[in-house]
Amino acid sequence: MKRMARDLTHIDKDGNAVMVDVSDKEEAERTATAAASVLMQPETLALIEAGQVKKGDVLSVAQLAGIMGAKKTPELIPLCHPLALSSVKVELALDAKRSAVDITAICKLKGRTGVEMEALTAVAVASLTVYDMVKAVDRGIRITDIRLTHKAGGKSGTYKAD
Repeated sequence: MKRMARDLTHIDKDGNAVMVDVSDKEEAERTATAAASVLMQPETLALIEAGQVKKGDVLSVAQLAGIMGAKKTPELIPLCHPLALSSVKVELALDAKRSAVDITAICKLKGRTGVEMEALTAVAVASLTVYDMVKAVDRGIRITDIRLTHKAGGKSGTYKAD
């Protein structure tokens, strides 16, 4: 456990879970972008596109759920700092070739820690909402490729996925 305690920021020298102390860090403009895909049967995607899902407008509800998810991240993920987000944008796009709903979230703030977890939570919650709204007609839906695609700001600089 000693090796991991040195390498992981959320574990102290004794192996205990800790919230990272960011009080000495400078405030900086920080952004993070995450993405996910929800794969389904073509007929299910057609229902979403036509606005014929019985539970309502799938894309609008999932967009709102993603925004709410970003705001609730510290309540869902242990050791995440509560952040004053300045912006959360969630976009959903239909891809007929892949029979998918592609979801992107961009979170921004000026603060002492990054917003990667908020962006990732946003796409995860939006994906789960898509699933929930259409599960009655398609139990084989797959949520895939939840990932960080971009991060900027702070001491560690910029990250861009391949």
